[in-house]
Amino acid sequence: MKIMQLSLPVNDILDELEQALQSSPAAILQAPPGSGKTTRIPLAFLNASWLSKRRILMLEPRRLAATNAARYMASLRQEVVGQTVGYSIRYERKISAATRIEVMTEGLLTRRIQADPELNGVGLVIFDEFHERSQHADLALALCRDIQQGLREDLRLLIMSATLESGPLAQLLNDCPVITANGRSFPVSIRHVDQDPAGSLAESTARGIRLALAETTGDILAFLPGAFEIERCRELLHDLTGQIRLHPLYGNLPFTEQEAAIRPGTKRKVVLATNIAETSLTIEGVETVVDSGWERRPQFDPVSGMPALKTAPISRASAEQRSGRAGRLGPGVCYRLWSDGTHGALLPFSPPEILHADLAPLAFELASWGIEDPGQLQWLDAPPPGHLAGARQLLQQLGAVDRHGRLTSLGREMIHYPSHPRLARLLVEAVRIGRPGLGSDLVAILSERDLFHQSSGQGRVASRSDLLDRLQLLHQDRTNRTAMVRRAAGFWRRRLNVGIEPPVEIDQLGRLLAVAYPDRLARQRQPGSDRYLLRDGRGAKLSPRT
Repeated sequence: MKIMQLSLPVNDILDELEQALQSSPAAILQAPPGSGKTTRIPLAFLNASWLSKRRILMLEPRRLAATNAARYMASLRQEVVGQTVGYSIRYERKISAATRIEVMTEGLLTRRIQADPELNGVGLVIFDEFHERSQHADLALALCRDIQQGLREDLRLLIMSATLESGPLAQLLNDCPVITANGRSFPVSIRHVDQDPAGSLAESTARGIRLALAETTGDILAFLPGAFEIERCRELLHDLTGQIRLHPLYGNLPFTEQEAAIRPGTKRKVVLATNIAETSLTIEGVETVVDSGWERRPQFDPVSGMPALKTAPISRASAEQRSGRAGRLGPGVCYRLWSDGTHGALLPFSPPEILHADLAPLAFELASWGIEDPGQLQWLDAPPPGHLAGARQLLQQLGAVDRHGRLTSLGREMIHYPSHPRLARLLVEAVRIGRPGLGSDLVAILSERDLFHQSSGQGRVASRSDLLDRLQLLHQDRTNRTAMVRRAAGFWRRRLNVGIEPPVEIDQLGRLLAVAYPDRLARQRQPGSDRYLLRDGRGAKLSPRT
């Protein structure tokens, strides 16, 4: 097969990197955006002697990055995805017996390891964009190191990043080689505002975009923290739609809309994106970046026991990544909507997710791996003991582990459902009571973006339950609004071989929710009151939208 050869900066270090992996079980590659590391490295190592014709797994932090990388590498080989290069993401997999490079999202690797502890047939695992430090990536690295040291001395690990501080990671990997590649970015002019803007993020970003449209040429990439701010900014710029193409870009958009945002066109384009566009993705034509300076981070509250997304300032490393998107094709401009003084106060790097996120999925994976003490594994940052203890308490309430942290028979059933432990418990119960279809739909509704988010005229209960309203909408609405939830429900329905089921009964719905959220069971304080007493003694108030 003839592979299209591209002149990329990373080509200059390919021999050095291959020799490093020949002599060492791990290596770190530092390469800035535009160097070609994501799509050039896996293809270059297909015939490496130390790989011995085995497969390469490459982890990406996001689904869109995984599918795009796989499609681009396949095109370089003049093949379709699923031949030599394939991908696996949540709810979708395109690989075959001929696949040698499998690009996958980070959460899938831990489940792959649980099913195949030796990673048979795999010779190299690549962690791309490791600086994002998701708990899935941290756990996958810890498990891969455990496999290396106990089962597979021939397994190679390659950590790739543009902004990662390599010293602690190299030390964790037994002082492995660290190789640096040059980038191919052009100079970017940074423009800070004189003082931090007042008003909403959507309003200040819309003003920044209008300024950039007047002062620059080429397409514009604007960063906002989440879908709410993106849609609000889109409304504020609606009067420009006759002059420009205006595209949102965030994780819960249907794939067709995500791909429309990154495709080139004849009209000037403005892409309103979350940090999904910060790394890996290349959006052709972008010459200007407008950066709000904020992002959403998962945050776990050990007091309430509930995860949430927190809006927080980005790090200086993220600011550098974002501004670099303007210099991929030529000299660019980045409008930073914060002052020079604020910039100096930003954290140098974003905190690792493992230090502040919900650790119930991680605790469940550790129990499945047979680990009672996380100190048995090697971590770049170990999970905080308090958060881990809370996660294990939840697993006990779900019935997944015993008081010693070991998997129960119920926990072993839950392993078969790759989802949050709460939702895995719900699916087990749904199968037991003969309602796998209802369970599939509930898991889809609970795991994807709320169907009533930003809806007009909806959001208050029209039936006996807000979840019944969402189930009705899921079954009746065939538009893009429900596309992601329908896709998730279809995945679980196929996995559970769902047939025809009778109408939903409220008691069955309540039972499934109760087993998934045992810590949320509550007693009404007085008849007719909206105030409740939770099982752990804390008070709660029922939302009027419920």
